[in-house]
Amino acid sequence: AAAVAAAPPQAQPQYPPAQHTHSGREFAIGAPEAGAEGPEHLDGPGGAVEVTGGSGQVPLPADDELPPEPLDNPRRLLVWPEPDVSTQQALTDRGYRPVIVHSREEVDAQIAAYPAALFVDPLTGPITRTALQSLRQAAVAAEVPVLVTAGLGVASREAAYGADPAVLLKALAPRDSEQHPPRVLLVEEHAAIADAMAATLGRRGMQTAHAPSDAEAVQLAAQVRPNLVVMDLMQVRRRRAGIIDWLRVNGMLNRTPFVVYTSASIDEAELPGLASGETVLFLAERSTSPEVQSRIVDLLAKIGAN
Repeated sequence: AAAVAAAPPQAQPQYPPAQHTHSGREFAIGAPEAGAEGPEHLDGPGGAVEVTGGSGQVPLPADDELPPEPLDNPRRLLVWPEPDVSTQQALTDRGYRPVIVHSREEVDAQIAAYPAALFVDPLTGPITRTALQSLRQAAVAAEVPVLVTAGLGVASREAAYGADPAVLLKALAPRDSEQHPPRVLLVEEHAAIADAMAATLGRRGMQTAHAPSDAEAVQLAAQVRPNLVVMDLMQVRRRRAGIIDWLRVNGMLNRTPFVVYTSASIDEAELPGLASGETVLFLAERSTSPEVQSRIVDLLAKIGAN
């Protein structure tokens, strides 16, 4: 599951422009071929599958309660895809009514209900890059906060089975203009992960500012004015003010997509290899432990607060 104020960003190192693909094409994240180097880029050989004839998904029937009352109870939460059983229960227990959306039009149809947020949680199926961009653009245009979850893994190139994280983040990151690269604020306590993430984003034409904690992210955000915030879920300050609160106070929360990842399965012994290239970061399925589920619904409550 966005944007930018007028203050100019600090001077940032320039990276080579990212590769561009033809518009109007859809790509699904897939695993690399056996024996191939991985993780594959979404738009690289073996890392993408072109989807013809649209998404292939059959839209759910339109909500028969539209137009809704301005104040829903339970409050609507736009979601993609349909939540798994444990996530559905966690959201329902916290007073949310998940409403599945597949397209910009379905997002637009729900705006009158004042949904809490758009929650993209690709646990039960992959999302295409064009679908992710379209949902993000629709939510941002309607000033609905966007929260996206992911899992992050570290492995050798041969063992990595997911896509480059920059694939997800490039699809999500708005930019001030075509002449300005997206600015990503990364909140990650492990310097090795932060450096590797900055390198992969840089190769895709994005600029990264790194803060080791939520508290320090607030100070850095004032300088960077990020287009996208990415952080380890365990770094989010649930009971105290942090980057989410700063974005809200500065009128940026509804225009700045927020990505949280779980990395509990990462073996810290593999982190030193990130600098040498022996190991790489890849997207994985996020954790669904009770602690993670609790943190996610807490985060949604923080993001969706009026």
